[in-house]
Amino acid sequence: MKIPKQAKKVFDGVIFDVYHWEQDMYDGSKATFEALKRPYGTRIIPTQGDKIIVSKENQPTQEETIGTFGGRMDEGETPLEGAKRELLEESGLVSDDWELFVEHEPYPEKMNFKIYTFIARDCKKIQEQTEDPGEKIKPFAVDFESFIDIVLDKSSPITKEFALDIFRMKEAGTLEKFRQRLFPN
Repeated sequence: MKIPKQAKKVFDGVIFDVYHWEQDMYDGSKATFEALKRPYGTRIIPTQGDKIIVSKENQPTQEETIGTFGGRMDEGETPLEGAKRELLEESGLVSDDWELFVEHEPYPEKMNFKIYTFIARDCKKIQEQTEDPGEKIKPFAVDFESFIDIVLDKSSPITKEFALDIFRMKEAGTLEKFRQRLFPN
């Protein structure tokens, strides 16, 4: 969602800012509309050999989950810069082979927020993780089929938009094309 120029910020939050604006209605009346804005996010699907590296993660307000690496982009970062930083912080991994896989806007009617999902091929560990104080992350490798199961598991923290992409590929019989994007050689 693009927040209109005439919108005024009415709340400056730690993650979410709230904007209000007057909107003309079809019957000639006016109404106050509201939208959220937050930093954009990244998701990374890192590969090593024929495996995908996923994360087992604990955060203070959540049950343990298994999913992908990623997080909020810092101000001024491009999506790729944010993805590289998040992967390095959460896993200690780097890659020289990045591809933007998909971009989602999960709540286009009420929030200015996008998630950029990248593939990071042939990752190498160059350092230990530097987790945030509010997260415990344990990277581990899975095969392609297990990754698909993780994404489609209803308890997965992976966004419904990405899970829907995977489900659609599965239903259309095109998961093999996705596998080839992850492992082109």
